[in-house]
Amino acid sequence: AWLDTGNDKIGLASELMPFAGISFLWFIGVVRDGMGRLEDRFFSTVFLGSGLLFLAMMFASAAVGAGLVESRHYAGGAITDSSVGVFGQMLLLKLSKTYALRMAGVFMMSLATIWLRTGLMPRWLVIISYVAALTLTIGGDASMWLTLAFPAWVLVVSVLLLVRAGVFESHRDD
Repeated sequence: AWLDTGNDKIGLASELMPFAGISFLWFIGVVRDGMGRLEDRFFSTVFLGSGLLFLAMMFASAAVGAGLVESRHYAGGAITDSSVGVFGQMLLLKLSKTYALRMAGVFMMSLATIWLRTGLMPRWLVIISYVAALTLTIGGDASMWLTLAFPAWVLVVSVLLLVRAGVFESHRDD
């Protein structure tokens, strides 16, 4: 039923995923650039690796979803009740909810550790990052709502980085 009702949403998500991925790569680049000479090679490797693995799994999830939508279209809707449809759904869920979310948790945890050691970000963000990372790593499969924790965290970090860069300052010619 999820394939029948979510056909258009899955198709749209698979079309938007490359742009989200490009944005996430820029996010990783901006965060790494902000570390400068304070970058810890060990934690930065874990940070970068987990970020790239997260992104690869999200791309794979989107591709599986798009493949199911297209298969359903070409098979005349016949895969909905088939074992292929069930396999595709379970693969999509495991890639996104189990593996990708845990990589997001590792990404957050390694970045929080870098921030804690260097003082590059406020302590409240470090604490929130650790709590959210542990929640995603341990309880990622508990609820679909937990998947929103990672993009919300990325939004908070992005806004903080933009504020620090002075993007929101008023530019008056007084």
